Formats: sequence, structure tokens, C-alpha cells
Amino acid sequence: MHPCGYAVSRFGATILDAEGLRLSAEEKTFFREVNPFGFILFGRNIADADQIRALCGDMREAVGREAPITIDQEGGRVQRLRAPWRVWPAPLAFVEQAGAQAEEAMYLRYRLIAHELYALGIDSNCAPLVDVAGPQTHDFLRDRCYGTDPARVAALGRAAAEGHLAGGVLPVVKHIPGHGRATADSHLDLPVVDADHAALRACDFAPFKALSDLAMGMTAHLSYSAIDPVPATLSAKMMRIIRDEIGFGGLIMTDDISMKALTGAPADIARASIAAGCDVALLCNADLKTRRAVAEASGEMGPVAQARAEAALAARRTPDEVDIPALEAKLSAIMGG
Repeated sequence: MHPCGYAVSRFGATILDAEGLRLSAEEKTFFREVNPFGFILFGRNIADADQIRALCGDMREAVGREAPITIDQEGGRVQRLRAPWRVWPAPLAFVEQAGAQAEEAMYLRYRLIAHELYALGIDSNCAPLVDVAGPQTHDFLRDRCYGTDPARVAALGRAAAEGHLAGGVLPVVKHIPGHGRATADSHLDLPVVDADHAALRACDFAPFKALSDLAMGMTAHLSYSAIDPVPATLSAKMMRIIRDEIGFGGLIMTDDISMKALTGAPADIARASIAAGCDVALLCNADLKTRRAVAEASGEMGPVAQARAEAALAARRTPDEVDIPALEAKLSAIMGG
């Protein structure tokens, strides 16, 4: 409710993308109608700085507000912005190279990433990734991780999150409640983790508990068979663990519901994810008909999800004033020049 007593329309419980470099007339009308909470950008949406700023403007104009716009800019294999923007090594190699100064290096890395994103109109990033790596972690994920020790991963994740926030960018911690034991690529198959609850609590869940105060998080498309064979994104049991045991109070968005780890029509998956306790369904790389079906199935946020969404938006900061060349020089010195 508006402080003056006016009704405030709720956000649509979706995060959606665009097909190209600018919104089509159909997309503008569609977004105006369904009012998604936010948007996500991919490589196909990126040409140059002026174009990205114009696309972000199109998206926000369509919904009539400063909607959050996110991206995957982890570094390594997962970075949508490449040259002429900074190109980063994979996080695991970066952390290992930084050694004892890894926390400072991670802060600087993501402060510089945030600086580039914010200048383009992008105010959210799907990072930090605090999945704990192990000997069995699938190659699609392993070099994206920060390490093998939960406490160390949490500290590095905190540094990355603070770097984002200082630069005016909302971090999205992922993949709740932990993807590190996956031996399959969830883009292609459903990973099944058979570790017991105690082992998961001690290792996989721990970094997310340490970062449970962050405003936004993304689910893992994994089945934790000792708890519930249903994938976490669709599991009310896992959502209760995320909320009550891990203590995550922020907005929870699904990982992309078009990934092959989840089966069924995207609209049905979206409906099931919201029913399980996710606040927002993320749909990527779909045609307009599918996007519309998912938006209709997801509906508007309920009051609790809306409150979490508004709290996330309120966590956005004006970037602090920094000397970017000085930060670059400091990071270069840490990394050995």
C-alpha cells in the first residue's frame, strides 16, 4: 500500500528477457500488460554501450518504473559482456592466483564489474556463486566456484557481494541451497544428490546461511533425494529449509525454468515453482507465446513476495565514489601485475 493510502499494483512474478537488441512493438505491449518484476540480458542483447542503455530504457519504459535488470557476469565461461569490456578469468583460478589476498581481490573484481554494469543501466548481477566445489563437481560448474571450504567460500562470496553493492548493483546469490555436489549439468539433466541432510547442512548449505541477509537469491535445479526427490526449485520441503533452516529472507528467483533439469511445459513449471515457495520465475530464451503463458501462470506476486521484492529494490545503492584506475592498479598488484 502506498503511504498515502493508494493501492499499489503488484509486480508480475517473473523475470523475462528480450529477443534482440531492442524491444519489438509486441514485446513492449506484452511487458506493459504483464508487468514483470524484472528483466535479464544475454549475449544476443548486447552490441555496444549505447544500444544496451537504450534497451534497458525500453524495458523500464514498458513497465513504467525502474525495474531491476540483471545479467550473468561471473567471469570465465559465464560473462555476457566481453571485449571491449573487461574479460575475467574463471573465479576458481582467480581465487587461487590471489592467494592470501583473495577476499580483497574478489571485492575489487566485482566492484569493477559493477562499475561497468551500472554505467550501462544494469543494476543486478547473478553472482556471487557460493556453491562448494568438491572432487565430483561437474565441469560445467567447478571452475565457477570459489573453493572447497564452506567458510572460505562464504567469505569470498561476502566480498563479491559487497563489491557489487558498493557499485550500485544488486547481487543474486546462487544456487540455493547448493549445487556443488552435482555430477550432471542441470542445463541438460536433473542432477540427483544423495548426501544426507546433516552432510548438506555442514557443507553445502553453510555459505548460503552465512549470506542469508542478501536481498536476492537463485535456486538450484537439483534433487536432494534424502530430503525430497522433487527438484529444489519445485519442492515445498526444500523451500522451507531455505527459509527456516538456512534463514534466507530475501527474494528467491528460480534458475532458468527452461533448463532440461526440469520437465514439462514452462507454464506448468512456473506455476509449480511459485506454489512451492519461489517468489519469481525466471524464463530465458523463449518465444513470445511461451513468455506470455509463463507470465499468466506465474500471476502477480502475493503480499509476502511483493514485500521481499520491494525490500530488494530498496537495497539498491548509489555507487560510492572511487578512483577506478586506482582500484585496477591495486587488483593488478594483488594478482602479480
